[in-house]
Formats: sequence, C-alpha cells, structure tokens
Amino acid sequence: MALHPAGRPAPPAGVVPVAAGPSAGGTGTSTPRDAVAARCVLTAASSLRLTLGDATADLLSAHALLPDGTVVLAVDAMSRTGGLLVAARGHRGAVRLDVTHLAPVAVRSRVRSRLRILGTARRFDPAALDACDPATVMSLLDLPPVALWAIAPDEVVLDRAAGPVAVDLGAYRAARPDPIAVGEAAHLAHLTRCHRDVLDRLAALVDAADATRIVPVALDAEGIVLRAERPDGHTDTRLSFARPITAGSGLAQALRTLLP
Repeated sequence: MALHPAGRPAPPAGVVPVAAGPSAGGTGTSTPRDAVAARCVLTAASSLRLTLGDATADLLSAHALLPDGTVVLAVDAMSRTGGLLVAARGHRGAVRLDVTHLAPVAVRSRVRSRLRILGTARRFDPAALDACDPATVMSLLDLPPVALWAIAPDEVVLDRAAGPVAVDLGAYRAARPDPIAVGEAAHLAHLTRCHRDVLDRLAALVDAADATRIVPVALDAEGIVLRAERPDGHTDTRLSFARPITAGSGLAQALRTLLP
C-alpha cells in the first residue's frame, strides 16, 4: 500500500483530502469553478446582508438570481433601505451584498465561504423576464410583493479556506449553478435519513482513526465530502464521482459506484 509523506496510507483513486487553512497572500486568480461556486452560493442562500454606505439590512427570502447573475432584491420602497437604494441607483459599486455559505448539517466549523458583491442598483425591468427560464420566473414570483431592484455585479469576491478570489465577471455571468449543490441540503438530509448503509460503506474510504463519527458535509455534481470528526478537530475527504451528474436522479447511482 502506498504511503503519503506523513506515513499514513495514501487514499484510493478518486479520494482527495480537502485542504484546510488559509494560504498566505492576497486575492488569488479565479477559475471557472469559482464562478460556478459563487452562483451556487447566491442561488442556495435564503438570506443576505445588504450594505449601503454605513447602513446595513439583513434580507430574508428576499432575493433571486437572473440567468446572467444579476441579483434581484425585494425591498419596500417606503422603508429606509428602499430610500437608500433610490439614492444609490446608477452609482457603480454603491451596493454591497454579503452572503455567508454554511454547511447544511450540524457540525463544527460550518462556514465554507463568504461571498461579497459590489454592484450597481437599478429598478428591475420586467422585460428581463423574457430571458428567464420557468424556474427563475417562479423564484421572482415568490419574492415579497414590494419594489424589485436589480443589482448588476461590478466585483465578485469569493473567500474560502484557501483565501479570497476575485471572480472573473465574464465567467460569473456565463456560469450556471451546480444542479446538485443547489439542492444539497435536501440531498444530504435524505442520504443521512434513508441511506445510512451507503454512508457506512463510504466511510470505509476515509481515515477514520480516532473519529467519533463520519458525516457527509458537502455534495455537488462531481462528488461528496465526508468529515471524520475527532475530539481535537476534523478531517474532510472528498470522494469524486466517476463523471459529473446533471440531476438528482443520478445521485444514487453515482454514490454506489464509489462503494468499496
């Protein structure tokens, strides 16, 4: 059996330990995956923080995402926040949006990443609906019945354990959310509740020495991350699927192909 430099057995093919801890330096170079990750964070988030100057407001279930990555906010025009949006409209970078991306399971160290967007506010143009798919239209209809604002991103920064990355705007606009990651919370809950046998077999692929439990903490179209929790910390291990999946119906088969 092959050993890695620390002397422990090397993981099987397709099993990748997830790096932990920030890297030195400032903002790194983004990749297309960073753009997809940013879109996933926004699509899956139920809340975000809106900052206008020195004023902040936490918006709950009050945003949606257009196909080009424009963020639509539902804000009462008669509120102080609505008035500040009126004053800020058309000013590049005057609006700041912050989203904290949490693991959808009860574990320590739940924060995966933080997304920051600086953008320009404009009134939402109903003509934008012509370029929307049915799911996007439904997400807009689900917003509170107040004034809608379109926030066009001028700067997108994704901050993860490896450090902050300035996401290329062209890649961000062209990206589409990962179809599995967007429904990750429901998928993980179902897996934990109904397929404990599958998780137990997958756990054999990770370093479980001294672990108090093995829990799935992340899932996307390309793989699943299992966390081995120990009294003094944890280790995350990514198990990569043989090929990316495009719908939840393919998830069960993708997981079973990983089984030892």
